[in-house]
Amino acid sequence: MSKVKWGIISTALIGTKQVIPAMQQGEYCEITAISSRNLEAARSEADRLGIPKAYGSYQELLDDPEIEAVYNPLPNHLHIPWSLKAIQAGKHVLCEKPIAMTSAEGQELVDAARAHPKLKVMEAFMYRFHPQWIYAREQVQSGVIGELRTIQTFFSYFNDDPNNIRNIADIGGGGMLDIGCYAISTARFIYGAEPTKVSGLVEYDPNFGTDIIASGMMVFDKGSATFTVSTQIEDYQRVTIVGTKGWLEIEIPFNAPPDRPCKLWVTVGGETEEVTFDIANQYTLQGDAFSKAVLEDKAVPTPIEDAVANMKVIEAVLKSDDTGKWEQV
Repeated sequence: MSKVKWGIISTALIGTKQVIPAMQQGEYCEITAISSRNLEAARSEADRLGIPKAYGSYQELLDDPEIEAVYNPLPNHLHIPWSLKAIQAGKHVLCEKPIAMTSAEGQELVDAARAHPKLKVMEAFMYRFHPQWIYAREQVQSGVIGELRTIQTFFSYFNDDPNNIRNIADIGGGGMLDIGCYAISTARFIYGAEPTKVSGLVEYDPNFGTDIIASGMMVFDKGSATFTVSTQIEDYQRVTIVGTKGWLEIEIPFNAPPDRPCKLWVTVGGETEEVTFDIANQYTLQGDAFSKAVLEDKAVPTPIEDAVANMKVIEAVLKSDDTGKWEQV
């Protein structure tokens, strides 16, 4: 099977430090070009990463007929505009999370994808491709821990740099869009359903105007999920999935290290089993899964409609903090 020729929009650190090197290790990915608003920056990263082409604008990359698929790791406010331009240029699109600033904006991408059914469009939630999450979902679905009743998620880091894009409200900064999206996505992924109502409690930075700590409750037809995310407390992450007969705990649920094994614990009947997973790079797995869908002309693992559904829950949590009431999703 041949490889998909990829173009990277921007020299964002998540791309140049994590995603591009990982995709270059993939079986079905060929990174052909990278672009930046600064040609020298693009050339520098292209030389460092061994990428053949460098462009001084995003549009130049989209105009390259050799590029088949585009990875978009731009700041949140540019996800939809440049993903739409990529579709208009006839490119498949893998766009970083969160897909948009609002669910209405995200719907524009859904509509564009539906209007171009031959093109693959997906939100880049890389965690879903790691073996530990595939295993966790299988354990829940097979009833190992009994009937799923609740999920608890914690995800935090400390970042008070005023120049960091995560702390600039106008371009989509804040904890809910950056990491709260994971807490919501994982609950929906494990339940395989949408929450019916949510409640949220949010604290904002007085200078940045971004949310710096947020807690939420989500009600599903058959259970619940709770979470706390923060951009200004000590680094920590953990997910615990609890059923009527046992529980499952994932040690490093989101930033799974690509250079050492991951592990989780399954406890049933008072007996705990530690499950270790071989070294795996979730960005490599994500890139290959998307590329394989392109090569085989099959559906992507996660339909783009899922991204808008996730945004609707984020919005409902933030609205709940404003109204002080439970909000319907």
